[in-house]
Amino acid sequence: MKNKKLFFSIIVVVFLISSISLFAQTILTAENYFDEVSQRYGQVKDYGASITITRGDTVMKGKLYYKIPNLLRIDFTDPKDQVLVSNGEELTIYIPKYEVIMTQKLKKHSSTALASMASEQGLKLLKKNYSIAYLVGPAPIPLDDKSKEMVVNLKLTSRSVSEGFRQIIISIDKDKLIRRIKGVTTGYDEITFDFIGIKVNQNIPDSRFDYDSPPYANVYNNFLFESQE
Repeated sequence: MKNKKLFFSIIVVVFLISSISLFAQTILTAENYFDEVSQRYGQVKDYGASITITRGDTVMKGKLYYKIPNLLRIDFTDPKDQVLVSNGEELTIYIPKYEVIMTQKLKKHSSTALASMASEQGLKLLKKNYSIAYLVGPAPIPLDDKSKEMVVNLKLTSRSVSEGFRQIIISIDKDKLIRRIKGVTTGYDEITFDFIGIKVNQNIPDSRFDYDSPPYANVYNNFLFESQE
């Protein structure tokens, strides 16, 4: 009888160990999930999406185009006709309300913050500079209250006060594409980028990122920092 009880106990222990081991193998850590998203963007050559940028009471909307490694264009519908373009060498912002064009020669290997976050290279840089955890857990949850759109939320916390955002929440859809980026700046301002209707690998031509500035607008060159040239 004692031998039977001992044998039964061993079977139970082996079963529990096997179950725990199997369960542990199915758990996907936040960093591993982040790596899968990064690998997904490694397959993306270009993408287009509607974009909404929210900062406090200010809401901007437009159509975004991105192409690796650092081509970016946003044609805004709100503010109407405003344009932001990066051709990899120069960043141009046209503000029709004030008839102003602001340009900035980009440093080597630099890009806009938005482009750098939503790309394979940018995600790898984020992993280097931020600690990564699930906001709630690995299971998908609604993007917003009463929303039918399900996402996995990752919380990135800055390892250094020198980073532009002290915290970033990235919402990832079922296709492992970034649906939303919500950043809290070092000054505790909150900025949200919503990417809606993302379409990848559309063979967007480089000419999409060319921009002819209106000749009547006032031009302000290198408004962020002095050119290296």
